[in-house]
Amino acid sequence: MKNRWIALYVENQVGVLAKVSGLFSGKSYNLQSLTVGTTEDETMSRMTICVTSDDLTFEQIKKQLNRMVEVIKVIDLTNVPLHMKEIMFAKVLRCSMEDKEEVFRIAKVFDVQVADIGKDSVLLECKLTERRINELIALLKSRFKTIEVVRGGAVAVESISTSCR
Repeated sequence: MKNRWIALYVENQVGVLAKVSGLFSGKSYNLQSLTVGTTEDETMSRMTICVTSDDLTFEQIKKQLNRMVEVIKVIDLTNVPLHMKEIMFAKVLRCSMEDKEEVFRIAKVFDVQVADIGKDSVLLECKLTERRINELIALLKSRFKTIEVVRGGAVAVESISTSCR
């Protein structure tokens, strides 16, 4: 069992997301991540999906997706050089002035934006790899009493050079 990545080009219509996610739930496949957005062609959306599965199950998933009328193209990204990022917002709450200074230092090291500052809180906006986001969350949890995290799914695009990953 390992994480597998798929990009789907689908018709940009009401109900397509429900049909695709329904395929996964109907077969008891667990989605790790699902991100959807329109492409340069407004009639088409691109889904980036991560599923944890074995080889046989993953092949079944791809075949079933290919059979769906609304699916235009299925791309297996599992072993393809990619550029992949995930978005996350992290609130550090109940901060002292010293805590805020520490949050600013951490933001600088991780190269993330301070999106908002309150009287006793700081909001960070991140666009990092999954691994770096996990590291940032672990650091914030270890240093501050109260944090709140909102994560989005990963977005991936195939590399245009062969040396990137």
